[in-house]
Amino acid sequence: MWETESLRLLVTVAETGSFTRAAARLNYTQSAVSRRIAALELRAGGPLLVRLPRGVRLTPAGRVLHRHAVDVLDRLARAERDLTVLHAGDGGALHTGAFATANIALLPAALRALKDARPEIDVVAAENPTGTLMRQLADGTLDLAVVSDYPYGLPSADGITATVLCEDDLLVALPRRHPLAGSQAVDLYELRDETWIQSAYGDRPTMLADACARAGFTPGKVMRIAGWAGKFGYAVAGLGVALVPSLAAPAVPVELVLRPLTDTALRRTVHVALPETPLPAALALKEFLIEAIVERERPRSPG
Repeated sequence: MWETESLRLLVTVAETGSFTRAAARLNYTQSAVSRRIAALELRAGGPLLVRLPRGVRLTPAGRVLHRHAVDVLDRLARAERDLTVLHAGDGGALHTGAFATANIALLPAALRALKDARPEIDVVAAENPTGTLMRQLADGTLDLAVVSDYPYGLPSADGITATVLCEDDLLVALPRRHPLAGSQAVDLYELRDETWIQSAYGDRPTMLADACARAGFTPGKVMRIAGWAGKFGYAVAGLGVALVPSLAAPAVPVELVLRPLTDTALRRTVHVALPETPLPAALALKEFLIEAIVERERPRSPG
């Protein structure tokens, strides 16, 4: 294995053309320089320097190793600078993740604020279910994730801490021409004859099924649509109604209205999750997420 200091010494000797001047620059004794260069030549399998009456110069083998040494030292210097920036929270890559509706407005708003404050940070964003996000945090793939306790509760992961960001109520999306569109709040039982537009993944428990059971009925007609754009499209066309998390409200088309439900249990808790030793940039993003929640919940003045 090539020792970094020996490579640095070779580069310095080549730059100064002298053992004496290299020793002075690196705060070595001349005899120490001679010993280390001799050890380096032994490792290289032959002479690296031609000893001249007044100084030294590189041999062909010395020029080859010198070229690689310069490249190695430059890479190490850049790595040191990158790590300094990363640990200061002023730059480097920040890998984030969120579940689908958190990526509609919440996380983008916080990331925009982070980029405005620290433009050198290189944000890498991903979207996945909460269970996947927690595993990615645990294996170091992600530096921060926005996760929720729906539908199975918040998964635990070694070395991961989660902080509550907000409660995310589920609202019902209705076409504006729907008879209940003008209601202040909707009782689920009033929607017992509706077609429900739900996730395409029908094998997992849903809040809707539990809530309908509490209201005294079972949803009779269900359409399985995977993406939110498709769900909204079907609802706009009057083909059904859908439960929509409040986090998704900014993406709801103007042809739909969102109404709260009388069943206050229809909600999930949203968390920001971080590894045990988070990056400073991740901690900064956490604060911007909290600010985004505060801004989201601030009452709007009329007009």
